[in-house]
Amino acid sequence: MVVPLLRRRLIAEFLGTMLLLVTVVGVSGMAARLSPDDAGLRLLENSSTVALGLAAIIFALAPISGAHFNPVVSAADWFLGRRHGTGLTRIELIGYVGAQVTGAAAGAVLGNLMVDRPAVTLADTARDGGHLLLSEVVATAGLLVLIAALVRSSRGSHGPVAVGAYIGAACWFTSSTCFTNPAVTLGRMLTSTEAGIAPRSAAAFAGAQLVGSAVACLLVPALYPDTVATAAPVPVSPAGSGGDRPPAVVPERSGPAPVRGDAAWPKPGVTAEADHAGCCSACSASVDERLGRPPLVLGG
Repeated sequence: MVVPLLRRRLIAEFLGTMLLLVTVVGVSGMAARLSPDDAGLRLLENSSTVALGLAAIIFALAPISGAHFNPVVSAADWFLGRRHGTGLTRIELIGYVGAQVTGAAAGAVLGNLMVDRPAVTLADTARDGGHLLLSEVVATAGLLVLIAALVRSSRGSHGPVAVGAYIGAACWFTSSTCFTNPAVTLGRMLTSTEAGIAPRSAAAFAGAQLVGSAVACLLVPALYPDTVATAAPVPVSPAGSGGDRPPAVVPERSGPAPVRGDAAWPKPGVTAEADHAGCCSACSASVDERLGRPPLVLGG
């Protein structure tokens, strides 16, 4: 059962990263055609389209794989969640990165064809300079801290909008126009559109993104401590959760009890609140197991 569920998650990562590259390459080709003499307008067209497209892709595929679409997101998820087993395993990490890299390459090819360019053309756009690399460090660290902030404060449902907005904004406030993704960087080596990056520049960009990921992995535990390890127990009144009110106890039954699943419910002689909590926990675990629900990004 585990292998088919992982396969479904890897397919989602492949498709999501592919669609992201289709968006990046496609809008770059169209913007160059529609606004050839206005660089500012082209950047607006690119940033807004990528922000909206990324949000839509995350909405569609996050329930399946967690919508990483980025090797540094997956690596941070593994690193930050390894202590309590809340992140990706090493095998899953390898699978995710492989799916993301191949998806990025496929997306670049498809995007090229959609804007009437050769399927594969090595980019010749040099992106060199310390200011560009610093931009990638800052943008990548900011992205990972944002994701961790959402997940560790129980606001993961805002992820698609927040991440899309951040990427759209970062296209403007970084001189590198916000790659923040080694797989995307690799894919953009394969296009002759304005989105391309020369192979000699791509390695430095990927290195800067890894540095940004390391910075984020230092910041996240400081800003959002691991709640599994540090959360204080909630004080409970000796008489139960209702102050002086004793907890409700299900009375003993003389006849057969109603059945929920394979076990009698409510359970005789068991606190109703405790029985309900145990049932909900079991039901949630069962649903997660059946659906193959992935860990949230940046586990913890």
